[in-house]
Amino acid sequence: MDFIIIGVIVAGLALFVIGGYNGLVKLRNLVEEAFATMDVYLKKRYDLIPNLVETVKGYAAHEAGTLEKVVQARNMAASAGSMEDRIQGENMLTGALKNLFALAEAYPDLKANTNFMDLQVQLQKVEEDIANSRKYYNATVREYNIKTEVFPYNIIAGLFKFARKPLYEVTEEAERQNVKVKF
Repeated sequence: MDFIIIGVIVAGLALFVIGGYNGLVKLRNLVEEAFATMDVYLKKRYDLIPNLVETVKGYAAHEAGTLEKVVQARNMAASAGSMEDRIQGENMLTGALKNLFALAEAYPDLKANTNFMDLQVQLQKVEEDIANSRKYYNATVREYNIKTEVFPYNIIAGLFKFARKPLYEVTEEAERQNVKVKF
C-alpha cells in the first residue's frame, strides 16, 4: 500500500515538472517569436534608411554629421548580437532618425520632395508596426518572466536554466520628456 501512495506522489510530481517545463518552453518560444516579428519590421526600417539618407544628402550635403550618425546607429543596431545590445542599438537609431527629420524641417525643398515624403510615410508606417511589435514582445516577456519567477515554477526554471528576458524599454532620458508644443 505504501508503494502505491509513493508511486502516485512521484507520478504527480513528475507530471507537474513536465507540465511546468512545457509551459516555460511554450512561453520562451513565444518570446522568441515576438522578437523575430519585431526583427522583421526593424529590417524593413534598415532597408528604408539608406534611401532616406541618400535623398537628404542631395539637399543637405553640409549636414554630413547627422547623416553619418544615422548610418552608424543603423549599422550598430543591425549588427547587435544579443537582445540587450539590439534594444540599445534600436534606441540610438530612433534618436538619430528624430534628428534626421528635425534636419528636414530646416530644408523646405526637402520637405516638399515627393521621394522624401514617400519615404517618410513608409518609415512612419514601419515605426507604428515596430511600436506594436514591441508591445507584443514586452507582453510575452512579462508572461515569461512572471512564470520563471513565481513559486513553484521558479524551481523548474532554475533546474532547466530558463533565464529572465529583457523588456524593450526607453533608455534615452530625452525620449521620456514631454513634447513641447509652441504655436
